[in-house]
Amino acid sequence: MASVHESLYFNPMMTNGVVHANVFGIKDWVTPYKIAVLVLLNEMGRTGEGAVSLMERRRLNQLLLPLLQGPDITLSKLYKLIEDSCPQLANSVQIRIKLMAEGELKDMEQFFDDLTDSFSGTEPEVHKTSVVGLFLRHMILAYSKLSFSQVFKLYTALQQYFQSGEKKTAGDTEMEPAGREDGERKMEKEELDVSVREEEVSCSGPLSQKQAEFFLSQQASLLKNDETKALTPASLQKELNNLLKFNPDFAEAHYLSYLNNLRVQDVFSSTHSLLHYFDRLILTGAESKSNGEEGYGRSLRYAALNLAALHCRFGHYQQAELALQEAIRIAQESNDHVCLQHCLSWLYVLGQKRSDSGVLLEHSVRKAVHFGLPYLASLGIQSLVQQRAFAGKTANKLMDALKDSDLLHWKHSLSELIDISIAQKTAIWRLYGRSTMALQQAQMLLSMNSLESVNSGVQQNNTESFAVALCHLAELHAEQGCFAAASEVLKHLKERFPPNSQHAQLWMLCDQKIQFDRAMNDGKFHMADSLVTGITALNSIEGVYRKAVVLQAQNQMSEAHKLLQKLLSYCEKLKNTEMVISVLLSVAELYWRSATPTIAMPVLLQALALSKEYRLQYLASETVLNLAFAQLILGIPEQALTLLHMAIEPILADGAILDKGRAMFLVAKCQVASAASYEPPKRTEALEAAIENLNEAKNYFSKVDCKERIRDVVYFQARLYHTLGKTQERNRCAMLFRQLHQELPSHGVPLINHL
Repeated sequence: MASVHESLYFNPMMTNGVVHANVFGIKDWVTPYKIAVLVLLNEMGRTGEGAVSLMERRRLNQLLLPLLQGPDITLSKLYKLIEDSCPQLANSVQIRIKLMAEGELKDMEQFFDDLTDSFSGTEPEVHKTSVVGLFLRHMILAYSKLSFSQVFKLYTALQQYFQSGEKKTAGDTEMEPAGREDGERKMEKEELDVSVREEEVSCSGPLSQKQAEFFLSQQASLLKNDETKALTPASLQKELNNLLKFNPDFAEAHYLSYLNNLRVQDVFSSTHSLLHYFDRLILTGAESKSNGEEGYGRSLRYAALNLAALHCRFGHYQQAELALQEAIRIAQESNDHVCLQHCLSWLYVLGQKRSDSGVLLEHSVRKAVHFGLPYLASLGIQSLVQQRAFAGKTANKLMDALKDSDLLHWKHSLSELIDISIAQKTAIWRLYGRSTMALQQAQMLLSMNSLESVNSGVQQNNTESFAVALCHLAELHAEQGCFAAASEVLKHLKERFPPNSQHAQLWMLCDQKIQFDRAMNDGKFHMADSLVTGITALNSIEGVYRKAVVLQAQNQMSEAHKLLQKLLSYCEKLKNTEMVISVLLSVAELYWRSATPTIAMPVLLQALALSKEYRLQYLASETVLNLAFAQLILGIPEQALTLLHMAIEPILADGAILDKGRAMFLVAKCQVASAASYEPPKRTEALEAAIENLNEAKNYFSKVDCKERIRDVVYFQARLYHTLGKTQERNRCAMLFRQLHQELPSHGVPLINHL
């Protein structure tokens, strides 16, 4: 957005270089760009219906509205947009503007005189009350009010506008290849939508009131639906600052500045803009006009409420609580039940870890339903479901509650909450270890179309719930060894949510975790260790746990044990049950790798009790798997095999490929250990069954490229083939083992205890 002192653009609100305070007193003024649009409208009216095809006229009609509402753009850009819609008309417009710019001042005067003919006759070309008619009348009126000196400045600006456009067009023509394919050019959605890009805004003059309102509403919509198509934070802030120079009391500009600063996590600037927004709202009297004397107090209490939400977002809980108390006090004085209901919802957010938070939330939902606030009621139900999922309630009760909230969503067309509900179902099914159901819910969200009407070319569902579903999808594919598919999903996430966007941390953490798991599977512990720092920056608990896993893999048992014990006590305080169980499993593994499996048994039983209590089926199956391994080490393989039959079905149905391989490998070891007491014919049969299970385990490990575990499997197979007297198969497995053993270092105690 150019400076107001630039002589290229004429601003009727500027007198002697000083801008009047109320710059939006006049709603529109004439600029060179608007003259070019007027030429386009005039040529469309003069061109007969037979000269322009129906498809071209439809494209031109779709193009007109953003051209009329949007900011000024360069002449070369305007030519390109018209040419994409109707090449014939683009030539006519170009010739007409050229004749006017290279002619005399009287040509521009004559052009505006001829515009009034559009409304004359019994069947005028343009209706006075239509969008185009109102634009023409505004331009004619604004032009008629100009003095001669102002008309001369406008004509000089038109000549410079034309010359700069011609230079740009000539440069683009030289860069294009000489030959161009014939045929009708199809217009893409992005070409139909004249979105505000940086190069367009930078060339535009001072915005009129309508242009400013359109600019703000468009950018706010893009920030909500498709942040990648909005201006960058720095560019948007620059344009907003320039806009506020014209009118410092433009409240909506301050609010968009607040949203923009939230994108870059700038707490000072976002607080500053939010307070300015409510100050201007009170000063302009907009609230008082619409709400009577109550408007002033309404702005104050909602200002305090928004300030509390802002502090809560940045983790300043003490300041958030003080602001919330202020909002509650003012709302009680004004008897504003809607504001109080919002305050009650935020009270729950601030006190989630308190014992009475569930009661508070239930009360909030009842009150929201009573006052007819479906959005708040639905959010309350979603929070209740999440709380009860962590408390270990059954899945059928949770899904019934979500079904009730879905009825509210569809009844009131709350598309954003529909997305949140489906993302929540995806997370709940993953928490309970049902990967197939989670995959189904994630794909359902991706295939849905938003109920909100957005401009063409704008991505729909570009919200946090969409990012969460895609992250789940990437992790689920990675767990099944489909790393190429997971990479494609992550690539799409990076394109849709760039690193500077507010939801980018979700895919960053997902990407780091997948890379970590691949490095650990491949035995590249140094690479996994380097990824821990990035994971810790995004999620401290996850980062500490992964660090302990790396230390354990590197045989640094004492350091890993200290870290796991600290993490265990911290997670118990936070009531993070899922992580507590994972830490207990790692502690148990550390004990048996240290040749003390008896100490691991009570730890595993504690993990099993927790996973059963909170209905975490997949973690319960994994715990049973570890218990069976501990029993195998203790020399009771028959009981271990019985336990495995209980746990293996959920793992094979919904488990990760690595866990399926571990389960089949453990089954084979238990079969071999149990066969030691069998008669020779039965023993041979048991060993052959074990070899079959080992082949299946090897296939699973191959899918995730886990060479260390493949090495253990082929070693075990070689020993079994040797026992059965199958020399050729033994030699093949032995050769493969030797290749892998030379490639990989040997860590830890051997996994084979019995033959």
